[in-house]
Amino acid sequence: MTSEPGGPRRDGGAGEAAGDTVGARTEDTEHTARDTAAPEHTGLKRFAALWSRAVHPVAATSLSPEELADRLLPLARQLADALHARPFDTTVAYEVGAALVDAQCTEPEALPAVLGAVDAHLVDHCPPDEAEERDDAETRARCARLQHALAAGFVRELRARERAAQQAISRAALAARTEAEKALHASEAKFRAVFEGAVIGVGIAALDGEILVVNDPMAAMFGGRDFFRPGRNVNEFVHPDDAPGAHELYRQLVHGERDHFRIEKPHYRDDGSVLWTNLTVTLLRDSTGAPQYQLTLAEDITEHRELQERLRYEATHDELTGLPNRTLFLERLDQVLAADADAERFGVCYLDLDGFKAVNDSLGHAAGDRMLMAVAERLHACLTSPDELIARVGGDEFMALVTGPSAQTDGTALARRMLAALAEPVRVEGRELQVRGSIGVVDGRAGEIGRAEVLRSADITMYRAKAAGGNRYELADADSNARVIARHSLTNGLPSALEKGEFFIEYQPLVRLTDGTVRGAEALVRWLHPVHGVLGPDQFIPLAEDTGLIVPLGRWVLEQAARQARKWRDGAEGDGDPLRVNVNLSPCQLSHPTLVSDTVAVLENAGLCPSTLCLEVTENDLIGADEDALRPLRQLADLGVDIALDDFGTGYSNLSYLRRLPVSQLKLDRSFTRGMQRAPADPVDVKIVEGIVSLAHTLDLAVTVEGVETAVQAEHLRMLGCDTAQGWYYARPGPPERLHTLALADAS
Repeated sequence: MTSEPGGPRRDGGAGEAAGDTVGARTEDTEHTARDTAAPEHTGLKRFAALWSRAVHPVAATSLSPEELADRLLPLARQLADALHARPFDTTVAYEVGAALVDAQCTEPEALPAVLGAVDAHLVDHCPPDEAEERDDAETRARCARLQHALAAGFVRELRARERAAQQAISRAALAARTEAEKALHASEAKFRAVFEGAVIGVGIAALDGEILVVNDPMAAMFGGRDFFRPGRNVNEFVHPDDAPGAHELYRQLVHGERDHFRIEKPHYRDDGSVLWTNLTVTLLRDSTGAPQYQLTLAEDITEHRELQERLRYEATHDELTGLPNRTLFLERLDQVLAADADAERFGVCYLDLDGFKAVNDSLGHAAGDRMLMAVAERLHACLTSPDELIARVGGDEFMALVTGPSAQTDGTALARRMLAALAEPVRVEGRELQVRGSIGVVDGRAGEIGRAEVLRSADITMYRAKAAGGNRYELADADSNARVIARHSLTNGLPSALEKGEFFIEYQPLVRLTDGTVRGAEALVRWLHPVHGVLGPDQFIPLAEDTGLIVPLGRWVLEQAARQARKWRDGAEGDGDPLRVNVNLSPCQLSHPTLVSDTVAVLENAGLCPSTLCLEVTENDLIGADEDALRPLRQLADLGVDIALDDFGTGYSNLSYLRRLPVSQLKLDRSFTRGMQRAPADPVDVKIVEGIVSLAHTLDLAVTVEGVETAVQAEHLRMLGCDTAQGWYYARPGPPERLHTLALADAS
């Protein structure tokens, strides 16, 4: 048996192949039961009996309830086996659905009864040893999937029978046309016998469309013979849902350009209800071959159509909220984006709820579902025209589509309405929950952009809104999107960059202000990107922190800096103090459990004493840190490693907080000393720096100043008592060899 998407393919007329397949399976099952003398489990027999009791009253079957139960028993066994099979496979459920049609359960009312019985009794009447092992939630989910597959198999078999019936209709049409032509030329009585004896609707109309005569089945379809009152014309049977091209097919037929056509067509009855028919319209010619009449054969397919529509609705709408789902949204978007779409412009709003995960985690998924239903109702109320669509496309993600000439402004206006609709709290389980959302708005012209680009731009723009604090919308911007894409590219390239050795380190001297000698250097990592060239730490360190790569990258920097400090020490002349090396630590490294052990191992491998190393930590990373967070730094400080508080003055921390931090140096942010680059110095900056230096020295802390760019600035800082400085006035970051040259020059 071959398979098609959505279920196994079923060939042959009127479900014969399905009956053979399932019948063979049933016979094999019964044969095995007879051979092994193993009795059917009483639970399955009870389920089959309950199933028969539910289905028999609405099934067009000649079997008695007991005979139907016997027919359903092997099908129940197949469903039970499939329910607990590993791996899980719904194929057998398709076959069971087809077998029900073979068992004459063909009435539309039979399918809900079948599914209801399976839902109510299948799980509860499984063999006890299996029931004890199953996970209830998983089993219920499997049962639901088996129901869906069974319904699909049932509908597929009905369609197969419908196709067979259509073929029969076609044959009947051909036979009717032949007989009608003979009857018109030979015997009116003979034609009338064929006309009145047909079991399908038959009508004859003139070429101008005037209905001449219909048989009883045709009249019954439309509610009685009053519908076909004298003068009624087939051209009156126009319906908004007529298939495209239907009128052209009819025109070709009455002009003799074609002999017949077949089409599914809706009609309005006199009571306003809709009748769906499968029509075969055939041209009748006279003895000379000239068009004379049109013969119509009609089959009522309304119930089948309603079942198809119901299945279609379930496949394209969200079960929880009732909104269109991602499938339907993408279908509409593709229609709008087509080059020949009617809409000149379109707009897409992509909304993601801020902090929704916290609701699920704290209140449970049931509360989260109720919140989503409330949000969906509010968002749907924001729609103001038929050109707008709102869909739930993910867990807490919604997308809106607007079309029309003013879609650019309408999309922005819709985003504002959506945010306003979410402003009021949602009441869930007696709690008022604040709802916030981030929205990315994309607009464009039909035919100029593809679906993938629209969705990517909307996603990027939404995350820009979220990164800006959330509870807002952002408009798509090509430059911003390019930056995000470039950022993504860099993020993807980070892991391999470390393996390929694309990182290198430059060193910026730390100069003692009292005598101008080089005290050490700060190690600054660079990335030699194969496409973008040399990238500074501000371009990739945040990405490394987001991805967790900062820990191995930080250890690599520490190892390289320690080895370089060892080279400086081995190459130094005299007994002067060895050059120190400063290495920056990120927040991720501070919280990593191996920070202390990794640092000790690096120092031991390099043969350095701890006092040669200074680890720099930004002030913001330590503000409010508890004792557990400070413990690794205290351990390193106890070993002799210097700890420097970097960017001091930017974190608005309480200065008295310095007393409990295990730091030995303050690195004053450059913003406090820019006013000293030229004479006269800014008196406010002078007072601030003077106060910080005095406080630091009182706490026995050394002070280093960043960003020194002029001799005037360096002199001011020296007079204020700062200990060391770094900046372009002394040297820009560069290769390690240059630092040793500077040190030798100072010594001379």
